[in-house]
Amino acid sequence: MKAGDELPPLAVPITRTLIVAGAVASRDYQDVHHDAELAREKGSPDIFMNILTTNGLVGRYVTDHFGPRAVLRKVTIRLGAPNHPGDTMVLTGTVTAVDGNTAQVRVVGANGLGYHVTGTVAVEVTP
Repeated sequence: MKAGDELPPLAVPITRTLIVAGAVASRDYQDVHHDAELAREKGSPDIFMNILTTNGLVGRYVTDHFGPRAVLRKVTIRLGAPNHPGDTMVLTGTVTAVDGNTAQVRVVGANGLGYHVTGTVAVEVTP
């Protein structure tokens, strides 16, 4: 692992089930994550993914790449365009720095509307 290494892209189909299951699993019962009619009443074209599901997908993307010895030390993300059902989010990542066994990875998740998530993940990979 060295600065400049790129992680292979990961395409995540954004399904209604993924959005609702992620919200329920993280105990986020806000109606905009499971009720399309109420989401539309609040100005959204449909339900949308919550930040905790996005955070989990970012973590999975990084740990899947670095393997079973990878431990997330810090995840900092910012949301942008919402993830709606029927779209696909493509996660990409670049190692920006390495200090011993710890890498800093810049992660971007884009969908049909633009950047859904941008952030940085510190991951330690023990030998």
